Amino acid sequence: MKNIVIILGHPDAAGGHYCHAVAEAYRVAAAQAGHMITVLDVARSEVTFLRTKEEWESNTVPDYVRDAQTAIKDADHIVMIYPLWMGDVPALLKAWIEQVFRKGFAFEMDGQNWHGALKGKSARVIVTMGMPGFFYRWFFFAHSLRSLDRNILKFCGIRPVRWSIVGNVEDPSGKVQKKFLETAGLLGSKGM
Repeated sequence: MKNIVIILGHPDAAGGHYCHAVAEAYRVAAAQAGHMITVLDVARSEVTFLRTKEEWESNTVPDYVRDAQTAIKDADHIVMIYPLWMGDVPALLKAWIEQVFRKGFAFEMDGQNWHGALKGKSARVIVTMGMPGFFYRWFFFAHSLRSLDRNILKFCGIRPVRWSIVGNVEDPSGKVQKKFLETAGLLGSKGM
């Protein structure tokens, strides 16, 4: 059994969005399979934005940062779920990542060299979007997802990083949404 942290990156704290349903489907199935689950809801974290190098390098961090770092440190597997907004992660999630994945926690520097401090963890990134997923992957080359994968998660030592790109989430028939909720449950039960 795995210790799994779900990072719910939808910026609307009111809930009720497809990302919330995906996170819940994953959480329920994972818990039923015996995995330990922690959910970090970015929208409820009172996220603050970093504005200076001094803030970035400070050891004084908000409580939500310390709590998130503890949950991530204890996790075997990280699941990040967010909607594609303007071709990227929502700004609130990006600010949260900048706060949480700091030097000294997520990576270390030895002079000019760096090394990831989160080795031994795996990740699944689930991105939802209105456009067809293949269009994002093949026309836009999944550019923002590739950046998150390479420049943040793998930079911090997290491997493997797997993706689930869920397009057409506004399908009025509900078929796309229902199908991926089943997939999210399957992924949760397997801890993937």
